[in-house]
Amino acid sequence: MNRQAWAIFVVVTLLVAGSAKFLYDFGARQALGRPGLKVVPQPVLTETGRLIGTNAIDLPARVLTYESTNVVISELEYNWLPKDTTYGRRIYRAPDGFEVWNSTILMGTDRTSIHKPEYCLTGFGFAIERSERTSIRIEKPHPYLLPVTKLITTRVAARTPAGSGEPLRGIYIYWFVDDRQLTADHKQRMWWLARDLVRTGCCSVGRMWLIWRFAARDRRRRRTNV
Repeated sequence: MNRQAWAIFVVVTLLVAGSAKFLYDFGARQALGRPGLKVVPQPVLTETGRLIGTNAIDLPARVLTYESTNVVISELEYNWLPKDTTYGRRIYRAPDGFEVWNSTILMGTDRTSIHKPEYCLTGFGFAIERSERTSIRIEKPHPYLLPVTKLITTRVAARTPAGSGEPLRGIYIYWFVDDRQLTADHKQRMWWLARDLVRTGCCSVGRMWLIWRFAARDRRRRRTNV
């Protein structure tokens, strides 16, 4: 092997070794940061009764006049999401029967727990008719505007023996949160995640979404302020 070939070999070897060390050091310094959601000891079950976690995201049992109950995690969702995902899920019911679902996800070391909810909705057969960015005024613990993405969706329910399936409509509102910041923008959330990993090696992101579902004919169940 001549001198030029040796030089090329040495340069390539050094580049490969340097890249491998950089990736190793970068991976070794990564750690979970402080979550923007409160986690409490609580068993988490699937629809079959299988225990999949001993910690859950803390959601209030009562909000205004709404009572709530825990909702189990589907086997499909558990098998699809990373196993270190932390869940929080409750369904809130008003005295008149109006329902709101609160579904919350907190990532672990596997960042694929957090993704655009649009993927889930279309995967479950919902068509997204409209998407818009808006904000919700929050008064406590201090006044601020919560940025959210609002989705209007439609899905045809399964056909029943009595006739054709009934169109179902839904309103989905979601946002992303960590211990310091809030956003309704998936791209901004990804940028924050990449920035924090490079700067500090720490990251922790949660996603919250509220769901209103109602039959297309049942207009009274659709609150005018949603």
